[in-house]
Amino acid sequence: MDKIKLEIVGMSYSQSQSGAYALVLGVPGESKRLPIIIGGFEAQAIAIELEKMKPTRPLTHDLFKNFAQHFGVNITEVVINKFEEGIFYSKLLCTNSEGTTEIDSRTSDAVALAIRFKCPIYVYSNILEEAGIVMSDIDDQEGDKEDSVFEGEEVPFEDHLSEELEDMLKKAISEENFEEASKLRDEINRRKDLD
Repeated sequence: MDKIKLEIVGMSYSQSQSGAYALVLGVPGESKRLPIIIGGFEAQAIAIELEKMKPTRPLTHDLFKNFAQHFGVNITEVVINKFEEGIFYSKLLCTNSEGTTEIDSRTSDAVALAIRFKCPIYVYSNILEEAGIVMSDIDDQEGDKEDSVFEGEEVPFEDHLSEELEDMLKKAISEENFEEASKLRDEINRRKDLD
């Protein structure tokens, strides 16, 4: 089966499932998208790494990376290899001095690890055909305007000074409230872009 490379296009709150997020993967240079519903914890783990936030203590996916690298294991690629009853399945291709092996993984965890190991994410072409959607040109143009990992979200911080936002960001990170920290970082960056 043909493998197609994907990149992370964005993440947004799921309209269909309360407390869940839609992780949107896309084929580079094309309008084909693969939306995957993931949990809040995994969404947070992905957003933290994409936003280059540094938590005070290693999160689970960071711990896994540190553990694997300590013992000479590297993840070289992630493959979304099955789509069954609305659920995506993935595998991690891992290498060490003894060779290569495959490990089953939830897709959300696989993507969180792919970002940390800086390895490519692939999907089999038949899965992309079955579960993928094509975005219209208008949707793509609107999506390009979004700077936040959490697309289409209003951030009500207009009443705060930039210094206050910086303090709020530090507090959110120290309390491991990474969803709030992501919103604050987006607002701080938006203001810097306006200056």
